[in-house]
Amino acid sequence: MTTELYYDDAYLREFDAAIVAVDKKEGRPRVALDRTAFYPGGGGQPNDTGWLTIDHRRLAVAKVARERGRIWHTLDGIKGQSIPIAPGRQVRGLLDWERRYLLMRTHTAMHILCGVVWRDYGASVTGGDMKPGSGRMDFEFEAMTADLVAAIEKKCNVEIEAARPVTTRTLPRDAAFKIPDLIRTKINLLPKQIKEVRTVELEGLDLQADGGTHTASTGEVRLMRVVDYRSKGAINKRIYVEIG
Repeated sequence: MTTELYYDDAYLREFDAAIVAVDKKEGRPRVALDRTAFYPGGGGQPNDTGWLTIDHRRLAVAKVARERGRIWHTLDGIKGQSIPIAPGRQVRGLLDWERRYLLMRTHTAMHILCGVVWRDYGASVTGGDMKPGSGRMDFEFEAMTADLVAAIEKKCNVEIEAARPVTTRTLPRDAAFKIPDLIRTKINLLPKQIKEVRTVELEGLDLQADGGTHTASTGEVRLMRVVDYRSKGAINKRIYVEIG
């Protein structure tokens, strides 16, 4: 199992680790580490990128993915050169911090949007996705208008200005599911084999099960703009946002 350092400190940019396994996938070498600050993606949040330094050589981490308890880091830039990549080797990891922090702000913005829509309109989430600086979220609305979207945007920016603290906890599954409205998606996406549930709370606004990385305060989002909205079905409406 890989120790997931980003859950203890989402602001950790560099770390030391050891290689525990090596293989190839799609023609590129990849390594599993005993510990990592690279988020492997999930819940709509893309994986981190960055670099691993191995024996004084800095290699790009192009992809990070979770497989059977290990987090694999796919490497670029080797091109047949002799670099000692083997279990037991020590590495130094460095995140592409600008990208990671933008994703943290974006993910927090999506929670703000979800919290406002649930609190004020009682609409469940039916889907979502994000990339650095922008995202979209689908809600169970029968109708959506420009005035409604403008009101939602204004309310979200009020919550950003409030600089609400953002905190995480890990709870036993039974205890977590006693929390009202913990799952905001229309379908419960948490597999039954998951025994512990990580929750993310925007104090006074939103509390959900979530496994991504977030800022410590809603204020770090700075600004949210709704840039588009569309109907995706009779009771499914999509809101597109950007942060600034």
